[in-house]
Amino acid sequence: MTTAKDLFIIAMDPERSVGQGDLSLALAGAELIDLIGAGAVALDGDRIVPGGPATPDDRLMGEAAAGLTRQAPYERIDDWLWRRGRDLSSTYQAALEQDGELTRKRSGHSPFGSERLEPADTSAHRLAADRGREEPVLAALASIMGIGGERSDDDDDEPGLDDDAVTTVVAAVHDAVMELEAVRQRRSIEKAAFANVWRGP
Repeated sequence: MTTAKDLFIIAMDPERSVGQGDLSLALAGAELIDLIGAGAVALDGDRIVPGGPATPDDRLMGEAAAGLTRQAPYERIDDWLWRRGRDLSSTYQAALEQDGELTRKRSGHSPFGSERLEPADTSAHRLAADRGREEPVLAALASIMGIGGERSDDDDDEPGLDDDAVTTVVAAVHDAVMELEAVRQRRSIEKAAFANVWRGP
């Protein structure tokens, strides 16, 4: 399993609620971290520099590698997160359902109750849960989404991350999620103000 797939499974815990936008950005970051680990890319400051030709075994990682910008000036990390992350959670959901790692269950006893999606009881699910507790990269990405504790804005360095490139990506994911939250809050305020105008004094 890739870091992104493990992260998706962890985020699908029925007792947790993670926004699709936040998850999509974190998944794009997880893919980038795996590409760095495989030597498919390197970072030059905040730019993603493609390495040698990579043929990842995982289909979604192959798509990520194929989507790299291979001409200078290379793509910035934050631009990659927004571009690659667009609807990425839906892509991973479909792939994991197809692989049997996610299952749909109906709430309540009625056969007509609403469906919910949750991780299947598989060895991959159990391994993902173990990795989420033990691996700093997964723990750091999960914490950005509010899983296992919030990451403080003052935390410039993630504990346990001993690779500068990985730390840079995690920080970029954090900033992107914070930017998305700011957009949500602004839209909520604008919507409330618009509603007040229509209600009148």
